[in-house]
Amino acid sequence: MTGAGRRGGGGHPPGAGGNLADQAEGYLLWQARIAEAERRAREFTARMDWLTTAQRDEVERHHVEDTLRRARQDLERVAARCRSLRAEYEQRYRSLRLRCMGWSVAAWAGLVLVAAVSLIR
Repeated sequence: MTGAGRRGGGGHPPGAGGNLADQAEGYLLWQARIAEAERRAREFTARMDWLTTAQRDEVERHHVEDTLRRARQDLERVAARCRSLRAEYEQRYRSLRLRCMGWSVAAWAGLVLVAAVSLIR
C-alpha cells in the first residue's frame, strides 16, 4: 500500500520551501501522514471480508488518495490563514511603531521646548 499512497498525492506537501531543516521536517511529517492514511485504509478494508484482493487494494488506494487530498487542503487553508495573520500583525506592528515614534518625537519636542524656554528666562 505504500506505493499507492505515494502515487496518490504523496511526496511533498504544498508550499514546501524554506531552509533544509524545515524541508526535512515537512517531508517527515508528510511521510507520517501517508503512513497513517495507509494504516487507516487497511483498517477500513479489514472489516470488508467479502472484497477480493484487487478490490481491497483499489478501495485502500482510493481511501489513501482521499485522505491525503483532504490533508493537503487542510494544510493549504492553515498556511493561507498563517499568511493572513502574519500580514495583519505586520500591519499592526507598523502602525504601533509609527504611533510610538510620533509620541517619542512629540515628547522630545516638548522637552526641547521646555529647555529652550527655561534657557531664555
